[in-house]
Amino acid sequence: MNARDYLNLVHLAERLKVNTRHSWLSNSRRESVAEHSWRLAIMAFFLKDEFPEADMERVILMALFHDIGEAFTGDIPAFNKTDGDSRREDLAIREWSATLPEEYRLELNALFDEMDAMDTLEARLCKALDKLEVLIQHNEADLFTWLPLERELNLTYGDEYVAFSEYLKNLRQEIRDDTVRKLRADKKDG
Repeated sequence: MNARDYLNLVHLAERLKVNTRHSWLSNSRRESVAEHSWRLAIMAFFLKDEFPEADMERVILMALFHDIGEAFTGDIPAFNKTDGDSRREDLAIREWSATLPEEYRLELNALFDEMDAMDTLEARLCKALDKLEVLIQHNEADLFTWLPLERELNLTYGDEYVAFSEYLKNLRQEIRDDTVRKLRADKKDG
């Protein structure tokens, strides 16, 4: 890959740093797509002992690239995202990957196909952690940043994605417990 093409890839990645998500950080600043993906990769790394049969390097790679489409479309919260939005994002990813050198194009297209199919442990782990990271971030943010529907969503969202793993179900319950404590504290203060 020549230097200009490499820089173009780096510039694309910068869009993920600039594009903000629906989620807020604990300092009352919007979270960037890149920050979400980075923490998702950290979460995957620290689960390698819980899932020794999983290729965690692959999960980390999925975490880093799972939202690359948002460099083109921006973030659309899951509760607002339509099938049309998903198709547009997928098309943007495929158009972008078609511009890559063959080795990278083939590797990334295989990764995107694997994440879409959700047939591997690695893809299921990445998707589950993706959902859990959002919930953790909401719990870390101030309640004034939550939409009314998120009070219920934070109690139920992602359950189906963790159902394949006792460890992830326990982690989901801990996150739910944090949400309940946060909501109860708000009622006491309000």
